Amino acid sequence: MTELAKCTWPEAERLLGPDTVALLPVGSTEPHGPHLPLDTDVTIALAQARRAAERLEAAGVRTLLLPPLPYGLTNYTDGFAGRVTLKPGTLWALVEDVVESLEQQGVERVLLVNGHLEPEHVAVLRNLCLDRPRRGPQRAQVVLADVTRRAAAATLGDEFQSGDCHAGRYESSLVLFADPDAVREAERSALAPVRIDLIEKMKSGVRTFREAGADAAYCGDPAAASAAEGGQLVERLAEVALDCARLAWPELFDA
Repeated sequence: MTELAKCTWPEAERLLGPDTVALLPVGSTEPHGPHLPLDTDVTIALAQARRAAERLEAAGVRTLLLPPLPYGLTNYTDGFAGRVTLKPGTLWALVEDVVESLEQQGVERVLLVNGHLEPEHVAVLRNLCLDRPRRGPQRAQVVLADVTRRAAAATLGDEFQSGDCHAGRYESSLVLFADPDAVREAERSALAPVRIDLIEKMKSGVRTFREAGADAAYCGDPAAASAAEGGQLVERLAEVALDCARLAWPELFDA
């Protein structure tokens, strides 16, 4: 697995091509409780993308890990300090520009690895992937490793499936595994579980975590998190990305 940002231009020239799968991690900069850093979703997306790239390479597929996009649509954390948000059109254009730059250098396969779960953010990425084939046949194919789909979500634990996982056990375990020094352990271990039934609240029209009852920008049970569980979750997340690549580009695996 090679990181594009660490390449020289001659090294990049040798890697950029039609048989390379370029992985683009997408995250956000937003509050994740009093115990996790603002770049939590970036950390998760990078951990998933790195492990997916390693497993793709082990399967004989050449990969290139792109620098992560650290911004997304973060409307649900409105009212908490540190939130940075994009407009939907800005996110679309940003991802599209990255893809077109790669496309101009011969890349034909881009896998989006997204760590930020806000529905409108996910919808932008989904729709971008669907829109590209309609706009011409000679375009790089972009696919989204969408962990919010039912089959993928079923592998990620009860808290994830409930929707009450923002900075909870699920995300806290992942950061404990991938970036343990960034976790404020004293705060995390003292946090009480918070259940807000986020999916139902979203269906009823609630538009922010504060409105939903997550007064400290977290829900779920962060005190129950562990690095060991985080390692298991990274493997499951990597499997989601691997399955996505196999479905989109079976010829790379059959070679």
